[in-house]
Amino acid sequence: MEVMSLNATPRTTSGKTGAKATRKENRVPCVLYGGDEVLHFSLAPLDLRTLVYSPQFKIVEINLDGQSHRCILKNVQYHPVTDQIYHIDFLRLIEEHPIKIEIPISFEGVAIGLKSGGKLIKKMRKVKIKTVPEHLIDKIVLDTTNMALGTTQRIKDLIISDNIEILNNENIPVASIDIPRALRTADETPAAGAPAVAAAAATTTPAAKGAAPAKAAAPAKDAGKDKKK
Repeated sequence: MEVMSLNATPRTTSGKTGAKATRKENRVPCVLYGGDEVLHFSLAPLDLRTLVYSPQFKIVEINLDGQSHRCILKNVQYHPVTDQIYHIDFLRLIEEHPIKIEIPISFEGVAIGLKSGGKLIKKMRKVKIKTVPEHLIDKIVLDTTNMALGTTQRIKDLIISDNIEILNNENIPVASIDIPRALRTADETPAAGAPAVAAAAATTTPAAKGAAPAKAAAPAKDAGKDKKK
């Protein structure tokens, strides 16, 4: 798992006034909580880009006043107009203390359904898990290799260790192999043509039955000729 190190500057004042002053200095106000101590500090916006805007899950080491604090990104607030990073909450990792976090799903393998012309639809990008820091993982892998056309993988199909609990409903779809319209139309074409074939057969049948009496009447003409003789 990737560990990202950030150098922080302590904040002497907290609250709205302190946070506003920090932003004027082009710094992002941050809070580290968890355990018995709450720390207020600031970070440079450029240092946060690879953490906040990355789809990967990372552990963070905050270097503050000569001490290193191991934590995770818990919450990010953005400016309502500019979308700039406004405030960040970090959660300290405490040994044997369970945490609830969201981690990304990694879709791996080439599905059988893709080779048949299907399309992989990713219905979920992250799952929420509960575990202790000792068993923390940075992703859950979904192997799509055996997924055929029209099949769906759900939360309950994800394979994880016994030390991790997934908090999402087990019946929520994670991914499916969609059948393209062209393939669905091709499958429906024979069924659609069947009534027309049946109708054609029904139309020709009476004509065939009507031809039989005409052939049976032929001997009557011959009998008339015999009488004249």
